Amino acid sequence: MLTADLVKPRLKIRGGELRVDLLPENPATLKTANELIALFAASAGQPMRAWYEALEHYEGERTDYILLRGLAKVLEDEATFSPVTTPVDPADLRRRLFARGPVFERPDLFHQQTRADVLAGMAVELGLAADDLETALLADRPAEYLLTDVGPAWTPEGLIARYNLELARGVLYWATELRVDIHDTYKDFWHYLKLFKLMFWATPLPDGGYHVVLDGPISPFVQATTRYGRQFAAFLPALFLCDKWQMDAEVRPPQSDEAVRYHLDDTSPLRTHFKRSGEFDSRMEADFATEFEAKFGGERGQWLLTREGEVLLLGDTVMIPDFAITHKRDNRRALVEIVGFWHPEYLNRKIEKARAANRRDLILLVYEGVNLTADRLKHIPGEVLYFPNKPVLKDVMAAVERAAV
Repeated sequence: MLTADLVKPRLKIRGGELRVDLLPENPATLKTANELIALFAASAGQPMRAWYEALEHYEGERTDYILLRGLAKVLEDEATFSPVTTPVDPADLRRRLFARGPVFERPDLFHQQTRADVLAGMAVELGLAADDLETALLADRPAEYLLTDVGPAWTPEGLIARYNLELARGVLYWATELRVDIHDTYKDFWHYLKLFKLMFWATPLPDGGYHVVLDGPISPFVQATTRYGRQFAAFLPALFLCDKWQMDAEVRPPQSDEAVRYHLDDTSPLRTHFKRSGEFDSRMEADFATEFEAKFGGERGQWLLTREGEVLLLGDTVMIPDFAITHKRDNRRALVEIVGFWHPEYLNRKIEKARAANRRDLILLVYEGVNLTADRLKHIPGEVLYFPNKPVLKDVMAAVERAAV
């Protein structure tokens, strides 16, 4: 992600509103992006310092060095710089060399041995070539790491789009609070919220969807500000996976003495690089949906199956049942969760969430192979149906009739 010094110059404040000066796509910016991509690709296999030297030479007398360094930072963050493999540990080598006292390029009255003499002696002592010893001396320093993977196949348009997203991310370094209204794509939103370990409070919206409040990195409730700030900013692209959403952040950027508002919504030109999850998490879920559609779908059925249509708010976490089954006439609804994975930690979390949900309209379909006995599912108010190979749809619908409210 971009550092604060690369974000701050692109921020504009007017009337208590903060705006990010996004980089437009025009012939000049596309040319610059294309040249930087080519310059970075030409640095493959070379040390990081060689890339920095090439970038400095490219900057020359240009006055838009903040932009150049921002685009370069995007390229670097998506690339891989790998440490050089050496026959001797660099830190140990430095200790042994430095223990021999100061040396200089040329001998003098008090220092008879030169730097070259000391290195040559150590090379003999370790049985290494002089060039290998020189390479090993600072090989653990990031500047000496080799560019082993330049990252994705960048296009000028793609690099500019990612740079603009990183600018928006950078605004959240100074956020005290983030308020989000989401109306769809719940699973991906909550997945990334959990992945980045963010603190939140969520409430349902009257017209559907959820209002979510997140503590920002400079909130008084946050202690590990730097680490949390990076995770908080990293979360932003998850919003762009939703079709209908809006976000308001209260931020205190360095150039303002007062808190200002930063607003984004689904009309923003920003683009995410996060991937949407698949429609189904498992073949078992896909088969269940297919069979339901074949037997109860269309006009002939009284019930409508929707995928992950409701979020159960459980304090500092959520549960999103696999399916909701709703009656077309009276809107009675039951929720269905298929428990078909046998990792112990997964099962424990699933049981804890089902208990915490305390919903009589929640039906658990449990694969017999996971060995979840009835005593482990005590205190779950909803129905539990076991199945040997796949859920029996007739039994499921009978449970839906009993549980739907």
